[in-house]
Amino acid sequence: MNPTDDMVYSVIAAVSKNGGIGYKGNLPWKIKKEMEYFNLMTTRVNLKGVQNAVIMGRCTWQSIPDKYRPLKGRINVVISKTLNSVPEGVLLYPKLEEALKSLYLNDRIENLWVIGGSGLYKEAVNDKNCKKLFITKIDQEYLCDTFFPDFDTKKFEETSEANVPKGIQEDNGIKYEFKVFKRL
Repeated sequence: MNPTDDMVYSVIAAVSKNGGIGYKGNLPWKIKKEMEYFNLMTTRVNLKGVQNAVIMGRCTWQSIPDKYRPLKGRINVVISKTLNSVPEGVLLYPKLEEALKSLYLNDRIENLWVIGGSGLYKEAVNDKNCKKLFITKIDQEYLCDTFFPDFDTKKFEETSEANVPKGIQEDNGIKYEFKVFKRL
């Protein structure tokens, strides 16, 4: 079997009403509970002795404040054709497909999460191996220069997950909702 045929992974993103995900290398909003959700989802594992991997582009990597980089409790993977080095313990690949092939051979990884930016998100939503999109829909428009790609609603349907809070949430005066879309 071709190793790329079952390299299942998910996307996780917070997206504003106007499709934005970032502005000048930062999140345009401060939603503590949404960040806690992101951390919980990307670190939670079912088996002992394994971790999840978070896969991100260079700009996303560089946008993480130094004190939080690399993201704790997860294997950090950076996709970049221009970076020459990353801190010890962080994995660097020139392409998403190469990273997936390598990560799938690692039996100490339980789940793979693409966490941004827009280029990797676009590649993922168009890849049959990306099975779920975990989207936090923020019910506000923000000034953004980076956007989440449109995805084909004929290829994804909304579903529910036991560990994903339901209904409208509110934090810091901002309303948002956790959504999960499964590839058909």
